[in-house]
Amino acid sequence: MSLIRNRRSVRSFRDKPVEEEKTALIIEAALRSPSSRSLNPWEFIVIRDKRMLSHLSSCKPHGAAFLKKAPLGIAVLADPDRCDVWVEDASIAATYIQLAAESLGLKSCWIQIRKRGFDPERTARARVAELLGIPANLEVEALIAVGYPDEHLEGHPYESLSLSKVHDETYGNPFK
Repeated sequence: MSLIRNRRSVRSFRDKPVEEEKTALIIEAALRSPSSRSLNPWEFIVIRDKRMLSHLSSCKPHGAAFLKKAPLGIAVLADPDRCDVWVEDASIAATYIQLAAESLGLKSCWIQIRKRGFDPERTARARVAELLGIPANLEVEALIAVGYPDEHLEGHPYESLSLSKVHDETYGNPFK
């Protein structure tokens, strides 16, 4: 629970590379993530190259610029022909990446790619695919920025949780 209570999305990273051992553990966590019917429709691209991270940071108009300063990016891909719930499976894998990073003293932030635009004519997926050489049959769920934080954010206090959105037994009964 401490991982979940303390994890926050961080968009400011120190100029310090993520060690290969930590990167390998993060990828192991992603590969161990649950998948519907064990179909594992996901694939991952590990990106450390500063120029590529800079290019990817402009893959959509808002919400990706901080990737430019991250020492590590992980593209979360999936094959929709392999599994009808690829979005869910890829999202679970992305969450495992974030929790593994947190467990290793790193911070992260999800950059939504699926259903986002790059410009009026192209999707963010098309731009990311162009930059990373992703085949047409694979979708891009997200990019995850990972690194040592350059800011400290406390976990959200329990009192700020949306407990009113939790129902007990049937809808409308407050959870106690």
